[in-house]
Amino acid sequence: MNRVILIGNLTKDPELRYTPNGVAVATFTLAVSRPRANQAGERETDFINIVVWQKLADLCASYLRKGRQAAVEGRLQTRSYDNKEGKKVYVTEVVAENVQFLGARSGNEGSGFDPAFGGGGGGGAKPPAKGNDYDPFGDPFADAGKPINISDDDLPF
Repeated sequence: MNRVILIGNLTKDPELRYTPNGVAVATFTLAVSRPRANQAGERETDFINIVVWQKLADLCASYLRKGRQAAVEGRLQTRSYDNKEGKKVYVTEVVAENVQFLGARSGNEGSGFDPAFGGGGGGGAKPPAKGNDYDPFGDPFADAGKPINISDDDLPF
């Protein structure tokens, strides 16, 4: 089984390129903190190369930016190539199959809208308007302390 799940922050904006056949490919590096401190009491960070293909590559290039937190699910891949000096170079990277955009985007803090959770990508989806009774992308506790208008027929129990 080859499954990798990571949560970290982007070290720079994703780089978007296209293959000769027109297939989108985005690359970025995710900084992932280790769960335990080292012997000196410091938490170390791993910098992991991520590769994303096709439509997901376009979405990542459009919505992810340096510093943004993201969750990546995919598979570990090792490949090699000969560099300009003729030396074989080995590269280990995660080929992402699923990317969730976490945290707030700059300029849109508080809206809670995230294309990874139902929109974006040129499909005309827009963030829900503020003041809606139900905001599926926003803070579910935004109206804490106010009465909830719900009938017994709407309850599943």
